[in-house]
Amino acid sequence: MANPTQNAYQDLAQQYMRSHKGVTIKVNSINLSSYNSTLTTQLQAGNGPDVFYVNPGSGQAASVAQLGKAGQLLELTDPETTAAIPQNVKDLFTVGGRTYAVPVDLDAAGIIYNDQAARAVGVNLDATSSFSDVLTQCATAKSQGKALFGLAGAQTPNTAFFAMELAGSTVYGPTPDWNAQRAAGKTTFEKTPGWHAALDVVVKLNNAGCFQPGAAGAGYEALTQGMTRGTIFGFFAPGGGASDIMKAAHGAVKLVVIPFPSPSGKTYLTAATSDGIAGNAKTKSPKLVADFIHWFVQQPQATTFANEKGDLPIGDVKASDLLPQYSGISDAIVHKQYAQMGYLGWSNGQVYDALGSGITGLLTGQKTVDQVLRDMDGVWG
Repeated sequence: MANPTQNAYQDLAQQYMRSHKGVTIKVNSINLSSYNSTLTTQLQAGNGPDVFYVNPGSGQAASVAQLGKAGQLLELTDPETTAAIPQNVKDLFTVGGRTYAVPVDLDAAGIIYNDQAARAVGVNLDATSSFSDVLTQCATAKSQGKALFGLAGAQTPNTAFFAMELAGSTVYGPTPDWNAQRAAGKTTFEKTPGWHAALDVVVKLNNAGCFQPGAAGAGYEALTQGMTRGTIFGFFAPGGGASDIMKAAHGAVKLVVIPFPSPSGKTYLTAATSDGIAGNAKTKSPKLVADFIHWFVQQPQATTFANEKGDLPIGDVKASDLLPQYSGISDAIVHKQYAQMGYLGWSNGQVYDALGSGITGLLTGQKTVDQVLRDMDGVWG
């Protein structure tokens, strides 16, 4: 399993061992910064783990498409196992019609927001707010010496993630198959009005003073410090980040997760099935591996795992299954009314990097929206 900062995998392994006498699971934690290279090296050498964390789609070295095509993943054929994959992301976990991995949770990509602190100075924003409401509240926050949003503008993952949230409402909600159209050469980033609309929002927010001073050159510490000091009220990240902050504050801070309003038309919550598990094609215990994966994604375990991580469970859930910070978006989750985080199906990681660096260029005025989109098309391949 990956990511030594999370105990959820370890806890599920312990639970499986308690309910399956005679089974022993050893959890090997690998830092995410070196995970892709470490896993691929192990698999190529024939000494990889039986079950492991995997990236959906094709954009990473240790992703389903890359490892599946290389014959390194165990095919999953149990109908109950494959049923755990939401229909709109089947292609991220399959290769050539065969299923090789399953998602373990759902990351709601939204605004992690301190509603209590914001209301204390007259700033009001919630899951029903419009884009014009956002601009109004930006002005209110600025008049109080605060910023409605924090942005780590010098960190490509943060800026690109923010842009993907916007594209949920302008691109992937209205056009769920946009990636397939792009792959087929039927459209481009530059030719898509929804992509222009998403990046135009960045420019409008920046011009309206919605971000903290110096956002273009800021790192992640600006977000944590701003939230702690009360100088910013929200930032853009997977919803699980809300739990991390609240745990660190020992209950002193209460945060919620809300979607970013569409600049026009329907607002779609953006969510990502960005974490998955797969089995090793060379495992000596294929039936046991398949059984563990099947057990892992059933609703009791899926809910336990997601709640421990602070994320959302995969599959059919009730509002009561969700953590309190998701109350404002519970209807969208329960009824599966959300857009997928589109970059998971892009041709390579360079496109995401081009988007992230392009957003920084928009903040500094060194790039235009057209230039950013052309750059993304240029590295699509």
